[in-house]
Formats: sequence, structure tokens, C-alpha cells
Amino acid sequence: MKILYWDRDGFVLWYKRLEEGKFKLPRPREGARTVELRASELAMILDGIDVSKLKRVPRYERPVRSGEEKSSGEKINT
Repeated sequence: MKILYWDRDGFVLWYKRLEEGKFKLPRPREGARTVELRASELAMILDGIDVSKLKRVPRYERPVRSGEEKSSGEKINT
């Protein structure tokens, strides 16, 4: 597995090879050549979990009321 990411001032290449077996990587979307993973998904793959068989459940998100701020600090006007 090769992972390439940007680290403030340059690219970092991380490489891991298994002595036996294979990593169960998710398939890229149709037409895509890369796969973007969350840190939690990468950790599961490295631990041998097949993330393609996992189902992510919807999380609760509190509705934003007029005049409140989003978590990014951006004010919402409706």
C-alpha cells in the first residue's frame, strides 16, 4: 500500500507491504483513479478490516437556527 499526502511543506510517501495476505481496499468510484479515506477507515484497513462491508449509519446533526454560527464559525443568515 502506498499513501501520498501533503504535509505543510512537501509530499510524504508512506509504504507498507504485507508478508502474507492482502489489504482489502475500497474500489474507486467509476471514472476515478484514486480513493479518499478518512483516518478511521485507514486504521481499519491497516488492522485487516474490510471497510467495503461496513455500513455507516447516519449521525444526528442539530438543525442550525437563524443567527446561530456553524461549527466553522461562519454565521448563518436566513
